[in-house]
Amino acid sequence: MANRLSAKSANKVLVCEAGQDTPPGAEPPEIRDSYSGTAYFDPRFHWTELKVHTQVVSHNNPHENRPPLRKYEQARVLGGGSSINGQMANRGAPTDYAEWANRGAEGWEWDKVLPYFKKVERDLDFSNEWHGKDGRIPVRRIPVEHWTKHATAVGEACKLAGMKFLPDQNGEFVDGYFPVTHSNASEQRVSAAMGYLDTETRKRPNLTISTNTQVKSLLFEGTQCVGVKAMIDGKEVEFRGREVILSSGAIHSPAHLLRAGIGPVGHLRDMGIPVVSALEGVGQRLMDHPSISLSSFVRRGARMNEHTRRHIQIGIRYSSNLPGIPKGDMFVAVATKSAWHAVGEQIASLLTFINRTYSETGQVKLATTDWRNEPIVEFNLLSDKRDLDRLMTGFRKMAALQMSPPLKAVTDNPFPASYSDRVREIGVVNAKNKFLTAVVAKLLDGPAALRRYMIENFVIEGFTFDQVMTDDEALEAFVKKAAIGVWHASCTCRMGRADDPMSVVDTQGRVKGVQGLRVVDASIFPIVPCANTNFPTLMTAEKISDAIVSA
Repeated sequence: MANRLSAKSANKVLVCEAGQDTPPGAEPPEIRDSYSGTAYFDPRFHWTELKVHTQVVSHNNPHENRPPLRKYEQARVLGGGSSINGQMANRGAPTDYAEWANRGAEGWEWDKVLPYFKKVERDLDFSNEWHGKDGRIPVRRIPVEHWTKHATAVGEACKLAGMKFLPDQNGEFVDGYFPVTHSNASEQRVSAAMGYLDTETRKRPNLTISTNTQVKSLLFEGTQCVGVKAMIDGKEVEFRGREVILSSGAIHSPAHLLRAGIGPVGHLRDMGIPVVSALEGVGQRLMDHPSISLSSFVRRGARMNEHTRRHIQIGIRYSSNLPGIPKGDMFVAVATKSAWHAVGEQIASLLTFINRTYSETGQVKLATTDWRNEPIVEFNLLSDKRDLDRLMTGFRKMAALQMSPPLKAVTDNPFPASYSDRVREIGVVNAKNKFLTAVVAKLLDGPAALRRYMIENFVIEGFTFDQVMTDDEALEAFVKKAAIGVWHASCTCRMGRADDPMSVVDTQGRVKGVQGLRVVDASIFPIVPCANTNFPTLMTAEKISDAIVSA
């Protein structure tokens, strides 16, 4: 948005970012890395105090039997999630955007958003009616001949299972297996900040980028938003402007609105915050894609190779065929490597997530009125039974793939995996973890009996493969406990019609009931699309900035 709005010389644009800058040519090497697992675990780039509930919290008895809190890696760095994410460049299904329009986001149908998806990208592989060639974000795929032997085996297993090979997952939206598209060129990440805030753009006299700048509050005069208060190097600074655009994501954008008195009246009164605009939808219906993982030991020779550091080379899209659910509602990201360290190099995962989720009871609300405190976040994943059922059948489907001859030839010891605190702790990049994992990796590469012992006693947490494959109750318990989102928080400030009591913004991101304030990020999605949210968010920013510039 900063790029597009500052292209008009009459506009004066200020970007406030709580985290650090990623200057052109001097980006942290962890961020530039084509492999995302190092930046992703680096606390320098996170809101380190943010913790969330992923399991269902009862709205009737919210204080009883609360599920555990999990750390949530929300980016705090210029470029936001695009600076630390998996660089997956997915768009979603045409049916997603038809539903957006049906839910009140008129003008956001597939044929209206496709031009903006094309405007975002510079596709390095395809030149046709589906793709852009002049965008700020390069898109490419790892050629099949460069895949690891593990990824190749998954492709062969898919073919044996009767799946169709798709050269381009962002072409026609149909089921099949394909080389994953990613926002990356010359084996280096291209984040939104790298693509849109390049050296030339930064030279514009009407654009200011203020990093290490944490916004405390929105400034209002009556119902007119006139600026923000921010902290820079411990000092409070006030910035005023004609318009404020919140792009803080589906957790922090609603928190800013709530602290400003925009939100559900009951919650605002409970917090002692005067009501500026009564909007029941603020912070409500938080969504993400519930996911589980089936992991396995990868034999020597089938692991990462010299062609790329991209660990996710192949993806699978399939339909659950449950009644009333659109096609292509399920997605599998195939990772040959599960973490940066030596053990991660030996563990592959079939990460299955529900692309078209129906769990819409999550919420974000304030814990305190203090801007320094993180909000209460309840994702309520699997609150809709259709999601639980599809993850269970998805696990079985991936197990069948895992046990097929091509994959059995390159893997061993499959196990249901969970992204636990222990996994997260060992994922932090430091010398201790490097040493520990190097020792364990040597043992895993040893005799089969030793490997089985190590995996069963030091890798698996709670459930074995045999258990979940022979006992439906064990599988259900595993899915309920292990299901997490895939960092696609969205929908807490939804676009919709003016008469929809749960809509927060109009189709140009303008917040209802106030003036001079917009929200433009994944929080305004009416539903989370069948995609990693980065490209739909970039498309949204392109579309709304176009509307602002054209006004």
